[in-house]
Amino acid sequence: MQTRIIRSRNAEYQRFQVLKTNRNKRYRYGEFFVEGVRNLNAAVRFGWHISSLLYPSHRPLSGWARELLDSQPTDVNYELSPELMDELSGKDDGSELMAVVRMRPDNFDQLACKEPPLLALFDRPSNRGNLGTILRSCDALGVDGLILTGHGVDPYDPEVVVSTMGSFFKVPVIRVPENDAVMRFMAQMRQRYPDFQAVGTTAHQQKPLRDVDLTRPTLLMIGNETDGLCRAFKECCDVLATIPMNPSSYASSFNVGCAATVLFYEAARQRGLA
Repeated sequence: MQTRIIRSRNAEYQRFQVLKTNRNKRYRYGEFFVEGVRNLNAAVRFGWHISSLLYPSHRPLSGWARELLDSQPTDVNYELSPELMDELSGKDDGSELMAVVRMRPDNFDQLACKEPPLLALFDRPSNRGNLGTILRSCDALGVDGLILTGHGVDPYDPEVVVSTMGSFFKVPVIRVPENDAVMRFMAQMRQRYPDFQAVGTTAHQQKPLRDVDLTRPTLLMIGNETDGLCRAFKECCDVLATIPMNPSSYASSFNVGCAATVLFYEAARQRGLA
């Protein structure tokens, strides 16, 4: 395995930095930055291609880190000075091992569904924490995959990846900038599954969530944190569902991450998975 030594903020080191901070260059390189034991273990377990592993020189490595370095096939690994490792790490106490991981293609073939399928769509996400929460909830409650529409938060942003605690690598996530592509996918699903339904969410008084049959092949459509679902998606929904709230509550709606978790839990409950 080829190993390169970095002792200064050279071009290769600067590439690691932009993978962390620059969305456009992440996609130009087709790679993203990962740290954290749970995330690295998940990337390996679920078959993501690790391009490079980064580790510090002159520091003893744990058995876990040494085993990963010895066993994981990579393109090239990097030995950095401890100071550069600490500077690059997003953790207060630094990381003993970090990785550059190759992105996966954005296409609907990535959504390997069970029967009956349960998918989610998040329209124009604008908050990294909410996207991370929704990904963890997808994983925990059996959602087959997540579609991200429009221009929103980058799922490969390190803050999103870290916040999922490894679920990012388990749940297929695809970015679909054009609504027409989503509409075509939904048409294909309706051809394949005659009882397929698109269930939108709204804070306005519509059909109570508990009265919606979520055992059918379903796409759960979650709106943007500020504006909700765009008009085009609302109009293509078979039903708009509302999460009932306490009548005396001052709150008029849930945080989108909380709302999505309730939505997924109800689907899991009806399907006997939770």
